Amino acid sequence: MKQDFAQPLRENSRKPAPVTNEIFLKRRFFLVGMGFFLLAVSVWMMQSKPASSPVEYEEWLPVMALDSTPDTNAFHATHQKVVLKAGDSSLAVLKQMGFSYQQVKDMEAAAKGVYSLTHVRAGHAFVREDTTEGAHVLYHVDGDQRLHLQESDGVWKAALEDRPVWHRQRYAEVTITDNLFSDASSAGMDNRTIMNLVDIFAWDIDFARELRIGDHFRILYESNDDVEGKEIGTTILAAEFTNQGQTYSAVRYVLKSEKVDYFSMQGESLRKTYLKAPVKFSRISSRFSGSRMHPVLGYTRAHKGVDYAAATGTPIHAIGDGRIMFSGWKGGYGRMVILRHTNRNHTTRYGHMSAFGRGIHSGMWVKQGKIIGYVGKSGVATGPHLHFEFRVGGRAVNPLSIKHDPAEPVPSAERAAFQDEVRKVQEAFKRAAEKKVWG
Repeated sequence: MKQDFAQPLRENSRKPAPVTNEIFLKRRFFLVGMGFFLLAVSVWMMQSKPASSPVEYEEWLPVMALDSTPDTNAFHATHQKVVLKAGDSSLAVLKQMGFSYQQVKDMEAAAKGVYSLTHVRAGHAFVREDTTEGAHVLYHVDGDQRLHLQESDGVWKAALEDRPVWHRQRYAEVTITDNLFSDASSAGMDNRTIMNLVDIFAWDIDFARELRIGDHFRILYESNDDVEGKEIGTTILAAEFTNQGQTYSAVRYVLKSEKVDYFSMQGESLRKTYLKAPVKFSRISSRFSGSRMHPVLGYTRAHKGVDYAAATGTPIHAIGDGRIMFSGWKGGYGRMVILRHTNRNHTTRYGHMSAFGRGIHSGMWVKQGKIIGYVGKSGVATGPHLHFEFRVGGRAVNPLSIKHDPAEPVPSAERAAFQDEVRKVQEAFKRAAEKKVWG
């Protein structure tokens, strides 16, 4: 309740004496004096705060007011970063970042002998940073290099620089509860690392048909980060994958020949003559059979291969080294590639492709894992899938029963060095499992 100080207080029955002008002036001077005193105390307290104390309301202050000794070479608020999208050109992106048409042309001319700006790719970034000395433009070529364009007095210069990279080790344990990608992503792994893991175990695990709920793996890998903290690549150092109760191990090892490969902890090569499947992620829609009701033709006939159902455009990989004996249209198989492998007695057939891989043609030699085409439904097919056949001496056999012979193990002269590497990996796994955190 608002109190009227002009009225007498209820507790005091006496009527207050009238306020004279002299008393009023004294009270006024007293209040003004107290105000100045409190203001002075407040200013003194603020000035006496330790240097580490935050400045209140500093967001109201001009930026330069907080820096008494500005660095004339420091980057200012003109920092920009643009990630290229599919279809973007360097001209369009650099103009978007504020450069004129002529400036972009001068940049292209300066970069021509170093790295052509016509080679920029979607997913890579341009960064613009302005200093008092001129503009800088950085383009991340790959994980190791960046193009540095620098303008001074209207003249542009270009140079390729080593890209600063920070390395740190990471550890993850994953149990499959839904699917490989979502579960691994929840553990902090990116898609590239997951695909590298699949490639490592592709000779032992058919990720299209053998993965089960409850399968699990643990992985030790090196993350490579740029100056902005963005992960630009990873290297798997070691991994263990348990699939349907069977555990497979992989240790990265650099041979004396400088070849890098993955071996089991016993020193056996993970590489084998053939991959377990030509398509990494799909499902088997039809198996090898002596008699099958054809879904289009409507009558029973032998099915001489395995059908992998997958989305149109899914990459198809050569399961082993070989030479392309045929690449083209083959009746009901549609677009087909036929490979003759290194022992010359084995051939594989890949049918119903939507398109061939880049540069694929008859007579060329391809390495194991090479993309030779993409899943489709060309020829006689009800939906997108790969028809895959394996033939021995011209006779079709069940591709799922093929024996996969391993490549050469760790050389005997390097076994001791390899076992040292295995011990380091096992110790790292043990420490990481105890901490559940790495790096």
